[in-house]
Amino acid sequence: MQYFCVDFRIMNLEKLQKPIFFTILLLTLTPWISPPIALILGIVLALTIQNPIKDINHRLLTVLLKVSIVGIGFGLNVNNALEIGKNGLLFTVFSVLGTVLFGLLLGKLLLNDIKISHLISSGTAICGGTAVAAISPVIKANEKQISVALGTVFILNAVGLLLFPIIGEALTLSQTQFGFWSALAIHDTSSVVGAASKFGEEALLTAATVKLGRTLWIIPFVLVSSLIFKSGKTKIQIPYFILLFIIAMILSTYIPAINSYSSTIVMLAKKGFTVTLFLVGAGLSKEILKEVGVKPLLQGVLLWVAISVVSLLAVMNFIS
Repeated sequence: MQYFCVDFRIMNLEKLQKPIFFTILLLTLTPWISPPIALILGIVLALTIQNPIKDINHRLLTVLLKVSIVGIGFGLNVNNALEIGKNGLLFTVFSVLGTVLFGLLLGKLLLNDIKISHLISSGTAICGGTAVAAISPVIKANEKQISVALGTVFILNAVGLLLFPIIGEALTLSQTQFGFWSALAIHDTSSVVGAASKFGEEALLTAATVKLGRTLWIIPFVLVSSLIFKSGKTKIQIPYFILLFIIAMILSTYIPAINSYSSTIVMLAKKGFTVTLFLVGAGLSKEILKEVGVKPLLQGVLLWVAISVVSLLAVMNFIS
């Protein structure tokens, strides 16, 4: 009888997985669910009833993320974007290079696996899980090394999304300052946009522009990684959606008929980011958390705190 009851409960839970999942998914489209709440709901779902679409979850959130980024492009004026990009270039160069070098040093001091250290450093410096996914096949990282790096980046990415708006408000950062800071210090694009959209419209547009410039560093990093690890495999996952983002800006700036719909497109894109963050949270699993060891997590935390503090001080002193 006891076994029957357990099996019955499991069977009922499996039947409820999809209705609960899709109900929450629809709720993320409403005004009541902010990006941070969407992420938390996804994590809670993943760790309790589990994700019923986990086989396609990553592909779905990747496509939705790219479409949403392109949508944000319709809210930017080309001239403003060029100004933001110009101001952010120097910050991005020092941030990316400094983060990677310090990360590799920390990995060596902590005696971490060299490939895990490389992936954590690259993910923190460029764009979180996207960088890990692009670089891992080039350095021939195994499944465990990839899982540890992704788990570390994911945990800190979630913390950044929740914590950054609170710190930004406490320090009374301007919209532009917060946009720069979140773009330089938060790992994944989805969480950068989620944090910035919670802070304000100008912060969102600034963050999206600077973050996409940071994402382009995937290309040289894949090439350099192949040389460091002496790999002949140098296939680069070029982020083509950035080109579409630029085209969206141009269309919105110079074609009045399209510009009249820009605010609606941007609003839909922001909803897309909220759904994306729910899917990011739903992609977590107990197995991923178990994979992350103390030393890799310590490397990730120390590295992330360092880049967050340094970039915050730089932004507060040089961006108005």
